[in-house]
Parts: sequence; C-alpha cells; structure tokens
Amino acid sequence: MTTLTIAIVVVFVFGYLCIALESFTKVNKAAVALLMFVACWTLFMVDPGSYVSGAVGENVASAVSEVMERHLGSTATTLFFLMGAMTIVEVVDQNGGFNFVRGIIASKSKRALLWRIAFITFFLSAILDNMTTAIVMVMILRKLVADHSDRIIYASLVIIAANAGGAFSPIGDVTTIMLWNKSLITAGGVIKELFLPSVVSMVVPAYILSLSLKGELSAGGMGESVAVQSDFSEGQRKAVFFIGVGGLIFVPIFKSITHLPPFVGILLVLGVLWTVTEVFYRRLGDGADESAQKRILHILSRIDMGTILFFLGILMAVACLEVIGVLAMAGEWLNTTFDGNHYLVTGIIGVMSSIIDNVPLVAGCMGMYPMAEVGDMAQDGIFWQLLAYCAGVGGSMLIIGSAAGVVVMGLEKITFVWYMKRITLVAFAGYLAGIVAYWLERTFLF
Repeated sequence: MTTLTIAIVVVFVFGYLCIALESFTKVNKAAVALLMFVACWTLFMVDPGSYVSGAVGENVASAVSEVMERHLGSTATTLFFLMGAMTIVEVVDQNGGFNFVRGIIASKSKRALLWRIAFITFFLSAILDNMTTAIVMVMILRKLVADHSDRIIYASLVIIAANAGGAFSPIGDVTTIMLWNKSLITAGGVIKELFLPSVVSMVVPAYILSLSLKGELSAGGMGESVAVQSDFSEGQRKAVFFIGVGGLIFVPIFKSITHLPPFVGILLVLGVLWTVTEVFYRRLGDGADESAQKRILHILSRIDMGTILFFLGILMAVACLEVIGVLAMAGEWLNTTFDGNHYLVTGIIGVMSSIIDNVPLVAGCMGMYPMAEVGDMAQDGIFWQLLAYCAGVGGSMLIIGSAAGVVVMGLEKITFVWYMKRITLVAFAGYLAGIVAYWLERTFLF
C-alpha cells in the first residue's frame, strides 16, 4: 500500500470519526461527508496514474473525469430514488393515505405495537426496499407514538426489521438485487434458505427491545385523534395510497420489463401520483388553495437535503476507496487470513458493512470471487447466500451502516452515539443468531 493510498484511507477514517462523533463536534454529518468526499478525491489527484490506466499527461483530466462521472452516475441513481421515494411517501401520508394502515397497526400496548411494527416492516421491506419501507414506517410511527424517547426505540427496530426483510428477498435490498442480476443467487433459492435466518435476526432484537417497553402509550399517541385530516374523500385517500405504495411495488416489475434503473420507475410513479393528486385538488375548486401545503410542489421544497448531501458525500468517498483498490485488498486479506471459511469471511464483511457502505463491499466480492460450476461458490452456494444475508443484516449494527439507518437517522434525529449505546449490541445478537440459524438449516435441512 503506497503512502498516497494510506493518506486517503486516513482522511476517510478521520472523516468517519467526525461523523460518528457528531453529537460532540456539533458539526452536521452532511458537511463532514462532503469535505471527506472532496479531500479523498483531491489527494487522489496527486498521482491518479497509479490508480487509473491512461491517466497520464494530457489525458489525466479526461480519464479521472470519466471515472468520477461513472461513480457519480451510480450515486445519482440512489439519490434520485431516495428523493422520489421520500416524496411519494410524504404525499401519501399528507393526504391521509396511511390512515387505515395506522388503524390496523395501532395498539395501546407498547409491546404489542412493537411486534406489529416489527413484522409489518419485515414483510413490507421484502416487497419494497428497506429504505422506502423505513420511510413509510417512520411516517406511521410519528402518528402513533407521541413520546420521542419511545419512538426512537421503535424507529431503531424499524431499521433492523427493514434490513432483515430486505436480505431474504431478491428485490428487498440493493445488494440482493446486484447478486440476483448477476445470477449468483436465484429468487427461489434466496427466499427459501434465507427466510428463516432473516426472521431470527429480526425476532431476537425485537424481543430484547420489548423488555424495555412497558405499559401503554401516552394520550394522543394513537387512535383517530392522530389521523391525518384530508380534503380528499375516503375513496380518494385510498386511491392515493394504492397509487403510491402500489407504485413502489411496481418499480421492480418496471425494471424487469424495461431494464431501466430503479430510479426511472420511481420517477414514473411520482409523475403519476402528482398528476392524480392535482386532478383531485382541481375538483375541490376554491378549497384547493387551503391545501397548498399538502401538494407535491410544496412537499418537494421540504425534502431533507441534508440527508441527500450526506449520501452524496459518503458514497463518493467510498467510491474513491474502491478506485484505489482498498476494498478489494481488504477482501483478499480476509480470504487469506481465515483460510476460505465462508462463515467467518462473510460474517466479517457483514460487520464491515455497518461501517462502510455494503454496495461497494458486495461489488468488490463479486469481482474478486468468480462463480463456480459447483460447490460453495456456485449459484445459490453458501458464500453468495451468506454474503446476501450478512451484507444486508450487518448494516443494522450502526445507524449509518445502511440506507434505512441513514434515512431514519435524519427523520428522527437519532444520534450515532445513542444508537451505538442502545442498539448496536442488540442488532449484533440478532445478526449472529441468524448466521447460526443458517448454519443449522444448511447442516440439517438442505
């Protein structure tokens, strides 16, 4: 590893520590992430030729720009997907689309609510994706739980359940989509063999967290008193719900039909929902002006740009680590050190995914370990299924370890330190329990 590579890694680690210690530094994590992104790539430009072939002489600028634009394009698809999903969910919520869903979930008992939230999040995440599911569930929680100290416990479980639910579904997480598209796993295989471990990884933390919740919710935290008031009729509210949530479910279908990136499907759904709600408001006549705050044009102005810029900074900084080969070197070192023990290698990759974005980690593993005809590295082999599970569920151990965690962190203002103190060990217990469940399953069932 060259001195320049070490310097870039040091800058990344220092930036990461500043993000982790946001509650002490009082500097917004988005600002730090942007500085980290710029600093890493600025150091990269000291000697780009050592990392990018063709980056010499007059070709340096064009070669580096091509690399950065490729990664920026990949990052932008995530950001547009995030913005579209956040807007769709907010529109559905603001227009009362989740009223009847809240009625199904609502419970006076704190523990009963926790279990309902856990299972609904788990299964919804398998249909949608973990990030979108986290947004939906936090929006519902805001109407059900008035006490913020209780709500952030539920929100933390939403992160765990969303990541667990996404791990057993081929469309539930970015990493499983990547593995599925490369034919390293099949839809039937990953659902059949990862369902039980994923359930275990959610149930164990849910049980531990339920022990800290006693009694009933405070007044105003549930029931019809918190239902969103809307100028729309009951039928229109349900139409908004089914177009919004049904549209999100349709996104992977749209992708499989058109082979376009998922963010295109999200923008399609947003466009349809925008058009339909505008038609509904137009029919309201003069009353439509009183509901301007709930219209999409106004909601777009309230998008949490801090979260968006944080994603931009983190993903582009990680992209720099990928280009300089640090992630690939880490994977090779793991494979050599643990003598090809797939449980240990993927288990550690899962822990790393709570620190570094799981997408480049999985991408690095896919490039480093070619698919074999038979054995553990074959299609639906132990390595690929464990990688899907560990990269997905492992991100729950730190709040910035997954897209769901970052979104919830921004929406509920959960600090990194609070999550690490209260949730990290709980999530880790579920993570290990799921790996044990998978081992038992592979040993005695399949």
